[in-house]
Amino acid sequence: PHASFMGFTGTPIATDDRDTRAIFGEYIDVYDLTQAVLDEATVRVYYEARLVQVELPDDVRSTLNVEFDEVTEAAGTDERDRLKNRWARVEAIVGAEKRVREVAADIVKHWEKRRQAEVGKGLIVCMSRRICVALYDEIVKLRPEWHSDDDSVGTIKVVITGSASDGPEMNKHVRSKKRLRELKARAKDPDDPLELVIVRDMWLTGFDSPSLHTMYVDKPMKGAALMQAIARVNRTFKDKPGGLVADYIGIAESLRAALAEYTDRDRERQEMGAPIQEALTVLTEADEVCRELLFGCPWQEALESGSDRARIEALMEALNHLWGGAELDLPDRFAHQERRARQAFAICGTLPEATAFRDELAFFEAVGVEVRKARRDTTGDGSGSDVEMETALRQVVSEAVSTTGVVDIYAEAGLERPDLSIIDEDFARRAASNPRPNLQIELLRRLLNSEVRTLAKTNVVAERKFSEMLERAMRAYNNRSLTAAEVIAEMVEMAKQLKLEYERGAKLGLRDDELAFYDAVCQNDSAVMELGDETLKQIAQELVASVRQNTSVDWDKKEQVRALLRSRIKRLLVKYRYPPDRQEAAIALVMDQAERLAAGAAA
Repeated sequence: PHASFMGFTGTPIATDDRDTRAIFGEYIDVYDLTQAVLDEATVRVYYEARLVQVELPDDVRSTLNVEFDEVTEAAGTDERDRLKNRWARVEAIVGAEKRVREVAADIVKHWEKRRQAEVGKGLIVCMSRRICVALYDEIVKLRPEWHSDDDSVGTIKVVITGSASDGPEMNKHVRSKKRLRELKARAKDPDDPLELVIVRDMWLTGFDSPSLHTMYVDKPMKGAALMQAIARVNRTFKDKPGGLVADYIGIAESLRAALAEYTDRDRERQEMGAPIQEALTVLTEADEVCRELLFGCPWQEALESGSDRARIEALMEALNHLWGGAELDLPDRFAHQERRARQAFAICGTLPEATAFRDELAFFEAVGVEVRKARRDTTGDGSGSDVEMETALRQVVSEAVSTTGVVDIYAEAGLERPDLSIIDEDFARRAASNPRPNLQIELLRRLLNSEVRTLAKTNVVAERKFSEMLERAMRAYNNRSLTAAEVIAEMVEMAKQLKLEYERGAKLGLRDDELAFYDAVCQNDSAVMELGDETLKQIAQELVASVRQNTSVDWDKKEQVRALLRSRIKRLLVKYRYPPDRQEAAIALVMDQAERLAAGAAA
């Protein structure tokens, strides 16, 4: 009798006959929509009014009763009353053939812009099963290639329940539980060609597809049901900037009323119904900032001629400008603003005002992709690269930019191919007269950094040495203590040493893995003096054999196995009388090298 009860709800209700707080008491804690967006647990949902007006012309109004009598002449009184009540409702007007045709045409046009602007799926919500089927038929008339009778293929599907009284046109869209599960799996798979699903009630609750970013609403909804439905498009996914609700029926007032049940902060920020014009404002602002960050760079002049060559030149000029700026964070600031503009365009790209930004945004995006690629090369973090590339490829770009094909940025910067063998004195001489030294330095750094990362997979000592050399050169260049020609000369010298590094093992008679351990034990100068080269080689070879014998899956996470390996390494060093003053440092370095060796074997 003295128990306490606690409940959770995502959809609080407050109506005349149903009130969450009246029954359960005041809220203990509220995690609102605004906080979810701030925590990046969900994305914002934008609202776009695309009302297709319903019509009831005077001539139709005068003949409606006569036509109804003719249609229902053979029906009994009860049936006539049932039909009259049904068709007198809004459903008959909303589902009128002319209006359905207009909605279908608008959805096709809108979706084709959306699918270019953002990777993902769309959901169409209709007022009745009859309208679902009618809308599907109108859409496939416009895009017959989207249709397929086979559930495993096709771009658009209808998901509805069925009854015994349904005719064949309705029944062909009714599926068994197994077929529905398979279709749902397609709808959740972002790589599956199924893009649009038409529903009435199904999938509006409990259906989570993170790649779902657009909901077309042509059905009156309100309260908790409306909020639950709209929440289908607020899931986070890759680079998804937000969800979009396109309203064909007029749910704005219902949306405001539903938001009243949420927190004051949600109502103020309208996290579930931000007008699409907000995204247009962000796009305009971010585009202006991108232009400012490129001030002084002749990128626009290079674009104006319209040729493929000119566009490539403009890209090179922009990159050269960003990497050579007095402000070291200039490339990162540009990439951030370009991303803001791109995400905003993904939301509002269907607005006529947004189309003016399309070509310019395509160019900024090409620059941003290269900047982010350079940053990934710097950090060595490849995570998200596929996401960035996929997003970049799917963004709306102008015909002109997309037809230039793949730009080999190495070739454009004077590097015919990403290969160390071309970095020599002749390259340094040509680089001295290159009109874009900043771009050439950045790409040369990227190439060397890639080689160092490759080396890092096998040799800790060599990787540290070359990483420090590269970092020192770039720091001196950024501080303007080295000129462009001087830093290129240093990088050319580093490329030569890298090439020699790849040949060093063969000259010593050691494999790559043995050379790595040889370098580890050679860090002690007294060991080199006392033991000599041949003994150190012998130690390296035995270390490789011992590590390979004592490392297994997840060994680095099992302290007992690590301790055993550390003990064997120490015994091996004692066996060959490795100087005791540096044994602990050598063991630590060898353990580090062992992890690299084991990781490489696992990969």
